[in-house]
Amino acid sequence: MRPFLTLHHPARARRYYAEGTWRNDTFYSLLTGHAKARPDAAALRDGGRRLAWREVLVWVDGVAADLRRHGLVGGDRVSIWMSNKLETIITFLACAREGFACNPSLHRTYTCAEIVQLIDRLQAKAFVTEPGWGADRANVDFDAMLGQVSSLRNVYSRDTFPQAGPAISKPVEDPDKVSYLAFTSGTTGTPKCVMHSDNTLLANARDLVRDWGHGPQTVLLSLSPLSHHIAWVAVAQWLLAGCELVTDDPPAGMSRLDWIIETGATYVMGVPTHAIDMLSEQRKRNIAQMGEVKLFYMAGSPIPPSVCEAFVRQDIKPQNIYGMTESSSHQYTHPDDDEATIVKTCGRGGPAYEVRLFDPLDSDREVPPGTVGQIAGRGAALMLGYLDNQTATEQSFNSDGWFLSGDLGVLDARGNLKIEGRLKDLIIRGGHNIYPSTIEALALRHPDVTKAAAFPVPDERLGERVCLAIIGTTGGEALLQHLHGEGLSKYDMPEFFIRVDAFPLTASGKILKRELVQMVKRGELSPQPVRFGRSKEVA
Repeated sequence: MRPFLTLHHPARARRYYAEGTWRNDTFYSLLTGHAKARPDAAALRDGGRRLAWREVLVWVDGVAADLRRHGLVGGDRVSIWMSNKLETIITFLACAREGFACNPSLHRTYTCAEIVQLIDRLQAKAFVTEPGWGADRANVDFDAMLGQVSSLRNVYSRDTFPQAGPAISKPVEDPDKVSYLAFTSGTTGTPKCVMHSDNTLLANARDLVRDWGHGPQTVLLSLSPLSHHIAWVAVAQWLLAGCELVTDDPPAGMSRLDWIIETGATYVMGVPTHAIDMLSEQRKRNIAQMGEVKLFYMAGSPIPPSVCEAFVRQDIKPQNIYGMTESSSHQYTHPDDDEATIVKTCGRGGPAYEVRLFDPLDSDREVPPGTVGQIAGRGAALMLGYLDNQTATEQSFNSDGWFLSGDLGVLDARGNLKIEGRLKDLIIRGGHNIYPSTIEALALRHPDVTKAAAFPVPDERLGERVCLAIIGTTGGEALLQHLHGEGLSKYDMPEFFIRVDAFPLTASGKILKRELVQMVKRGELSPQPVRFGRSKEVA
């Protein structure tokens, strides 16, 4: 097997194995275990097919054999650019079986030129795609562009995708091999390529499955696309729990809400936007109950209290999540957490990842509970580094080996983490630090605010002032009064306000605040001045 340069450390590995956060299971061994124990149980479903465990296994073996016949060897890379079809998950498992590193994180919003650049950067040997997929597929000759990638041995489409068949090689039994490559889709800069092993992905999933009691009775539906890391947190939980996994691929003409109801989903994973959309459709159609759903996982942004309350009324437990591609969904609320903990924090997580907070200006100085600091972590769920990027890897750690997230947060006395925003999102007004996420979370408590984003506008004297953009119907002055009533300091009050119809988003659904800043600079957005209490300005 061709090696990867990774952060794998023998002493740490021994500790993880001893404490049980790493084990000898691989993705493929978990699959074979379920296929032997429950061969005819429902395992995997998209909008056109529903497969039993034995059917998943033989299809995986057939795809693995075909990749081998095209000359791939352990350590080679396989990239996927397609919709939420079963072929994506089958390809991933086939790669895991053979020791190939699978890269499924190519978003539909990418252009063909961007895709060619990324798979060439990986030197991918095989590529799986489907006609019409992508931002500009209809306008370019994508096949000709792929010819520029000299490493490619084969390109699969859904029409040419391998069928079920026998394996032609023994499976790779190393749970510490690099099995998953994911380009980050955050709000800053050029994407880095995260490396994960079977063990680093499964470590966080073991915590979630154990603490939330998932098992064969669970029906897990991911509303996040298979190009996003949330979906692979779902895949890892699926393989550990032995449940049925449903992708976000409703049949033509069927809404997502109807798909949730149709599939009997009990555990839904997504972002708060998904939850808001589902609840809105319920209200419009006068549907009292969201099918069989008992748990709704939400990551990526604050959960509006109204969403939490609407779920509780349906006997659905909201789950607040914080994580990154680098460390999966390591911070999460627990079944016994009260509503305040769920709305205001991302919980205390599990043993696969330890969190500490460090001074935003000195990443080697730890800060105590109750103090805002940069979120850092270490543990069995942490990635193995960034592929072919030593600089980015080493700059992501402090001198004691804590991975620096670039996010700000506060830990309470019970270890629950509250997110205060991105370190780079911090707004500094005349030397005073203002945390956008605090403003956003309070704004979302207003009944007429659906989404909110606080971002800086330049000011000659103070450096920056706060602009609050919302999707909603309330006015600026009324919203300032609401923020005051929710306890926001007058020193943190927005001084500009604008209503928008939509926010610019990353492929994973995060608001692109840097684009909002640029839209103001280009004159595409015109925020209006607002002032709390119309009192004398405080510099």
